[in-house]
Amino acid sequence: MSQQVWAAQALESFDAVVQATEGFRSRAGQRLMAQQVAHTFSSATLGKVDEESGEDAPTRSIAVIQAGTGVGKSLAYCAPAIALALSRGTRVLISTATVALQEQLVNKDLPALAALMPQPFKFALAKGRGRYVCKLKLDRLAGTGEAEEEADDDLFAEEEAAARAKRPRHETEARIQFYSAMAQTLSKGAWDGDRDSLDTPPEPEVWSPVAAEGASCTGKHCPAFSQCTYYDKRKELVGAQVIVANHDLLLSSLGARVLPELDNCLLVLDEAHHLPSTALDQFACSMDLSRITWIERLSSRGLRIGALLEVEEIADIPKHSAQLRQTLQDLARIVMDVYGAQLKSQPSAWGPARVRVPRGELPEQLIAPLGLLAASAEGFLDALRAISKALRAEMRDKPDEAKRLSTLYAQIGMLAPRLEELHATAQLLLQDAPEGAVPAAKWFTLEVDGDFIVVKAHASPILPGTTLRNHLWSAVRGAVLTSATLTSCGHFDFFLREAGLHGDEATTTLEVPSPFNYAAQGTLIAAETRADPKNAAQFTTEMVDALLRDIARVEYGALVLFTSREQMRQAVDALPTAMRSVVLVQNALPRTQLLKRHRERVENGEPSVIFGMQSFGEGLDLPGRLCESVFITKLPFAPPDDPVGEARAEWLRAVGRDPFSELVVPATAIRLAQWVGRAIRTEEDQAHVYCYDKRLVRTSYGQRLLKGLPPFALEQRAPL
Repeated sequence: MSQQVWAAQALESFDAVVQATEGFRSRAGQRLMAQQVAHTFSSATLGKVDEESGEDAPTRSIAVIQAGTGVGKSLAYCAPAIALALSRGTRVLISTATVALQEQLVNKDLPALAALMPQPFKFALAKGRGRYVCKLKLDRLAGTGEAEEEADDDLFAEEEAAARAKRPRHETEARIQFYSAMAQTLSKGAWDGDRDSLDTPPEPEVWSPVAAEGASCTGKHCPAFSQCTYYDKRKELVGAQVIVANHDLLLSSLGARVLPELDNCLLVLDEAHHLPSTALDQFACSMDLSRITWIERLSSRGLRIGALLEVEEIADIPKHSAQLRQTLQDLARIVMDVYGAQLKSQPSAWGPARVRVPRGELPEQLIAPLGLLAASAEGFLDALRAISKALRAEMRDKPDEAKRLSTLYAQIGMLAPRLEELHATAQLLLQDAPEGAVPAAKWFTLEVDGDFIVVKAHASPILPGTTLRNHLWSAVRGAVLTSATLTSCGHFDFFLREAGLHGDEATTTLEVPSPFNYAAQGTLIAAETRADPKNAAQFTTEMVDALLRDIARVEYGALVLFTSREQMRQAVDALPTAMRSVVLVQNALPRTQLLKRHRERVENGEPSVIFGMQSFGEGLDLPGRLCESVFITKLPFAPPDDPVGEARAEWLRAVGRDPFSELVVPATAIRLAQWVGRAIRTEEDQAHVYCYDKRLVRTSYGQRLLKGLPPFALEQRAPL
């Protein structure tokens, strides 16, 4: 079947679904997007290509589509992509950034689509292994409340063990009861083992001890394999034509065969504006230079288990272990000698003290110890790999000893990732960029944990585009990237560079405008202050006064977005008594409860104002009266002390480029467009957006930011 026929049939499927949807209105923008999706996915060559035998090189096809709020982008990509996948005998992999969109797709959009499309298809949700319970761990914890029944069975880092030692007896007993109840619910089939499906998902420190982990999992050799939630879910993925994942899982599982092979599936990246930051997070690394007793435990386990299996490679483990411990101590001492004064002089109220290495050029005295560290870690890892290989062979040959062997495997696997991270961090820290090349960001942190001083080393790439080009796009054949905010100041260039697609001949762009009449539905009120926003104290005082006057007039729902916790705290403290009952503050309640209370108040005809920060500026869908006003307290520039951003700005200046114009303004434009996007969610909405930062209308870069916002009616308000 030809590309044209595939594309035409996919678009016909989309049209048929639209016509069959009760009360659905035809949207020109949505069909335009569906047409682009069909063309993109029909053009891509999928599967293995043998170029040596004369086959043409595979055709890559990538579309970057900005679809404004109200376009209906989920249907515009799902219907044609699924129709094409069924025609071509392949699968669709949809990756999102937020749990909310994953749930919307799996619980609402895909079931509705499956009921309307002529060909049946199955869909499944893919999550990281850590979202599921490990039955072996749970059974042990349900009996003791701890994961260590004996010293040899300690599967936790020393800082976690220390925290448990300080835990009051009643809290330990409560943990035992909690895990016992969880185990009983699982055994009765009343719970599926997914953390997210618990009525009240537990806090990370409670969930972590029972979470499944790849490093300690023996798969089919595990005695609990037949009851394993994670592998049950994996089976669902095998039979599904549509898989919904997230950007973290997509990038962390590259090459791991957890998800469909990227050269043989149709990839949709929704909420694609998050992809660059996710990539930086995925490929950054760090190591603890202070808490190192885990090395001795890993060494003793490796020697004991390796001896049982007669693994020759364990001979050098004592040497590697001793060298690692000594080198980490040396590194911690050198870091404090070089950077201690800077680290100790910083206030500790807002997290660890931090000092960045200028230009990524490490002091000479750190180079040799880091080289020694990398070499010792590599030798130690080689020995562990030999032990793991021998354990797997033993499991295969002695299935009746699976439980004992699985425990041995877990004892090494629990600590081995720390060694791998240590090796990766040392290597990235040692990476020396040639002149003109892009250096990695490198920094050290200091924090106090009780009486203990913890020194850590960190490193990260600074250009997400390069990382994505090397690790993701080199494997992808057909992809659609979409979001409501992919252009910045009216152009795609910034996102394309950040995503690694700038200059890629396989990439096309399309901007599909929102169907909303923003000029008639909304007003952007530039409520200026006398104080310059750079004068934080004076500006915040003046802004809070204006904000309180404005929110006092709110009749129904409103959202106030802050750029810092301190700014939000000052606003909360300034609230008059009568207004305190109207305001709901982020983190005062769990997010779902806070939004539920907000809806209840508005539905009862009462005013309700949400105070939130960055995470509330995106993904919140509060249509109609739930959000008739959005208040933006200050332009959402990224924090100025981010070490990766600092390192990147430093590099840009070094090569004669302007980081503010090239990096800061475009990134802020995307963030601001997301915040403003909370205001108008349907074609019937009427809303006001207030911005108290006069730079939006008084500076040249503010004019650039305005170009990236919906065309609201603009109203300027002079300071009182």
